Parts: sequence; structure tokens; C-alpha cells
Amino acid sequence: QVQLMESGGGLVQPGGSLLLSCAASGSAISIIYMSWYRQLPGKQRDMVATIDTVGRTNYADSVKGRFTISKDGEANMIDTMYLQMNNLRSEDTAVYYCQGRAVSKTYWGQGTQVTVSS
Repeated sequence: QVQLMESGGGLVQPGGSLLLSCAASGSAISIIYMSWYRQLPGKQRDMVATIDTVGRTNYADSVKGRFTISKDGEANMIDTMYLQMNNLRSEDTAVYYCQGRAVSKTYWGQGTQVTVSS
């Protein structure tokens, strides 16, 4: 089993920055890649950014150039995943979830609220 714990959400003004973190514990060695998702009330959960154990990344078009995903950990592992969010916009307001994918299981964190408002 893998446990994921997000932190770093909060209230920020438009144009501001936030750093989200997701710490993996338990059988983290089984994780192949990790992702950030976000969700608005009544909407589907959408992928924001993904990183694999060797550091390859992928971003949603809406966040390219503004968000950066990164990780800590030994080679071919992810201990902690980060999402540096810059130049935040009101439309970035959502609950952000950390996801970890293993070969046959998907794990989710509890979510952290990000609110962009003046």
C-alpha cells in the first residue's frame, strides 16, 4: 500500500505563486509515475501534470509555461512530488489531488484546496 499526503494549498492573489507537495509513504517503490489532478465541484477530475520515476514530465496545455512538476527521491523512485504554480489565475481555483500509479493500483491523496482570488 502507498499513502499520499498533499500540502501547500491556500489562498493567493491572481499572478501569485504556490508550491504544492505530495509525500509518498509505504510501498512507494512500487510507483511508476505520479500526477497532479484538479477538480471543481460537480466537474470531472482533470490531469494537470505528470512525472515518471526518471523525471520525464507532461503538462496540460492550460498550465504549460506556468506550472512546473518535479520530484525528490533516489534514482528511479519518487519520494515527494512538487507542483510549483506561478502566475496563477482565477481559473486555477480547484481542489488539487496527488495521484500515484503502480502496475496494478492507483492511489490518491486527500486533496488540497487552491483558491486564486483578489
